[in-house]
Amino acid sequence: MILVTGAAGKTGNAVVKALAARGAKVRALVRRAEQAAALRALGAAQVAVGAFEDAGSLALAAAGAQAIYHICPNVSREEVAFARAVVAAAKAQNVERFVYHSVLHPQIEAMPHHWEKMRTEEMLFAAGLKLTVLQPTAYMQNILAGWRGIVEDGVFRVPYPVETRLSLVDLEDVAAAAALVLTTNGHAGATYELVGTEPLTQKEVAAALGVALGRDVRAEAESVKGWEARAGGRGMEEHERITLSAMLRYYAAHGLVGNPNTLRWLLGRSPHDLTRFLAALPRPRTSGQAVDL
Repeated sequence: MILVTGAAGKTGNAVVKALAARGAKVRALVRRAEQAAALRALGAAQVAVGAFEDAGSLALAAAGAQAIYHICPNVSREEVAFARAVVAAAKAQNVERFVYHSVLHPQIEAMPHHWEKMRTEEMLFAAGLKLTVLQPTAYMQNILAGWRGIVEDGVFRVPYPVETRLSLVDLEDVAAAAALVLTTNGHAGATYELVGTEPLTQKEVAAALGVALGRDVRAEAESVKGWEARAGGRGMEEHERITLSAMLRYYAAHGLVGNPNTLRWLLGRSPHDLTRFLAALPRPRTSGQAVDL
């Protein structure tokens, strides 16, 4: 039995699905009972309902597990505290194998959510568990947040300069690596950077989008302030908005550059490149104001 925390998010969904595909028995931890059906459809054998703040529900979720894959909610204020609570549950239930979903380059203090993951790694190193840390870069799936503008207007809008270089990874590859690490031996004590591509400028991403869609797509930069205004209009809460704004400013100044060699070695194949990822998407259907995948 493998416990996946934070299972209701896109990363948790992907990891549950990848583990089930490898024949693993998965218990998914979610906050709300209505999220259970979707996890069972992805292959979860069991679904536990509980919160990171509730030690009792965490202990029940960890009972009988041989390994835990811990995913904290995105840009959480409680990254370290939640991980500490899951570690306590693991120890109480004698679960030694612990895999932590971190981020590429957590040591960058200018990005507060990266820095929190570094502090969490620091805590985990001293926890006495058989620990593996996975550090994925930005997902290719994040591009799809702007799908409407890409398809309807031919504009790939980004809140940093179009020359900004980012290394990307397909979430499907991240999930495959996580499933491999959780179901095979030899990974305790390892920290793996999960990167799928050499760094790409946003112009190069737009060009790949254009090829996949069969139309011209141009990269267009917007200001961080403009992004903040839109994010606030969508209801993003202040902490998340401030944290992600800091990330965007760092990207603008330095990009986020990684190397795909580690992921290639783990998977035993080349990671998915952006062309493959885009080619695998269903052709978009447009109807009036709607754009669907």
